[in-house]
Amino acid sequence: MRIGLYPGTFDPITLGHVDIIQRAMALVDRLVIGVAINRDKKPLFDLERRVAMVEQECAAITARTGGEILVHPFENLLIDCARDVGATVIVRGLRAVADFEYEFQMVSMNRALDSSIETVFLMADARRQAIASKLVKEIARMGGDVSKFVTPAVNGALQEAFGRS
Repeated sequence: MRIGLYPGTFDPITLGHVDIIQRAMALVDRLVIGVAINRDKKPLFDLERRVAMVEQECAAITARTGGEILVHPFENLLIDCARDVGATVIVRGLRAVADFEYEFQMVSMNRALDSSIETVFLMADARRQAIASKLVKEIARMGGDVSKFVTPAVNGALQEAFGRS
C-alpha cells in the first residue's frame, strides 16, 4: 500500500488545500493529512478545531471520490511523522516560486534524515494559487468575503472566530 503524508497547519483548511488533497489521492492508496502543532505560528484555531475542520472536509472528499484519508495531528519532525504513519511519500503544494525555495531546503534536509521517503510537489491549480491561510484569516478578520477561498463550513468557523454570525 502506498501511503502519502500531506502536512500543514491547516489554519484554516482552504480550497487550495482541498485541491491538493484531491489530486494527491490519485497518487497514493492512503493519504494522511498531518495537522501540525506549530506553536511558533500562533494559530487562530486550536488543534482540535483544525483537526475537526480537516476531518469534515476530508469526509466530503471521500464521499465524492472514495479513497482513504486519515487525519493525524503531529508535533515531531515531519520525517518522523512520515515514519510514524508509514508514509513513503510526502506531498507538498506549491503556489509560487517563493514557496519553492523554502520547500527545496526542507526536501534536502528530509532526504538527509531519511532518503527512503520521497517528496512530491503538486502545483496549485491556477484558480487557487493566490490562496494562503494567512491571507484568508486577514481578509476574514477585516470583514472581507472569503467564500471564494474556503468551504461554507470553514467560512462559518472564521466568521464565528472573528465575532460575526
